[in-house]
Amino acid sequence: MPILPSPQRSTAPRQNDHLDTNLLRVLHTLLTERSVTRTALKLGKSQPAVSNMLRRLRDITGDPILVGGKSGMTPTERGEELLLLAKQGLGVMESIANPAPDFTPALTQRVFHLGAPDYLSVLLIPLIMETVRARAPHAGLVIHSLNAGFDYSSALESGELDIVIGNWPEQPQHLHLAHLFEDELVCMLNSEHPVVKKGLSLKYYLDMAHLAPTPYMMGHRSIIDSALAEQGMKRQIKMTIPYFGMVPYVLAKTDLIFTTSHCFAMHFGRQWPIAVLPMPMPMPKMRFFMLWHERSHSAPEVQWLRKLVADASREVMGKNPYEVLGGTANDVTVPR
Repeated sequence: MPILPSPQRSTAPRQNDHLDTNLLRVLHTLLTERSVTRTALKLGKSQPAVSNMLRRLRDITGDPILVGGKSGMTPTERGEELLLLAKQGLGVMESIANPAPDFTPALTQRVFHLGAPDYLSVLLIPLIMETVRARAPHAGLVIHSLNAGFDYSSALESGELDIVIGNWPEQPQHLHLAHLFEDELVCMLNSEHPVVKKGLSLKYYLDMAHLAPTPYMMGHRSIIDSALAEQGMKRQIKMTIPYFGMVPYVLAKTDLIFTTSHCFAMHFGRQWPIAVLPMPMPMPKMRFFMLWHERSHSAPEVQWLRKLVADASREVMGKNPYEVLGGTANDVTVPR
């Protein structure tokens, strides 16, 4: 068995040589087999080729790696360290080359990040949280409230957010999108308000004092004000609030009127002294959709979350959002 001479340890490794996958595999096998001959046989290489690679490895590391002993070659102290590093390095390379392991919701400890307007905190968000707790009890879920100063597009690109739920009129073109649900617009007001008995005419609607949510997207006008502006009309917004949970408390104490979705209005109309009236003019429906970036499009964990959000939306509305909107569920359909 040939034994290469053991060079003196050098503190100046060759600058033009680099460690690649092939050399790393030879290093690991040499340190495991402790033999040039056995390494050559195991890797299907010639003995001179392995001897040459050992010389290169010695130059790169500045260490003999293997030295002669009574029973053959034995690793140096640095060689023992390199064996562990080589094993770890090969493991990392195999992980990179192989497909990601299957995602198991019940075992994941991932913390998901979802951006959503405050409006959804009443019905949809609690259901999403309930489902995550049931299916992925070790996972975390952070809800980020959208506001006028929050750049949700950059947050999706950087990974700060996994998905965003929104309903602004202009839908971004550079993000993936799936429609979730739509709902009719209605009016909420104190059940003792005179308009409840008289009937809500368009004139009354425009003259009344309105309560409105604080805009959560910079530069975006609400679907209500956009529709009114198209017909040369404008409502009288006298008060704004940052949280939708405040709406029933304010309406119960004032003469304000609040325009919102039918689903939201009926939820509170059953619990508070609040009347829910139809809009006095035709208005477009509120459409909610889900956005995500290409960076997470194929990630199994985020695919699972998107499917969960779509299912929760369907349950809240009691109908299939894809059938209603004519969209496709392909972007959110993954095995449950």
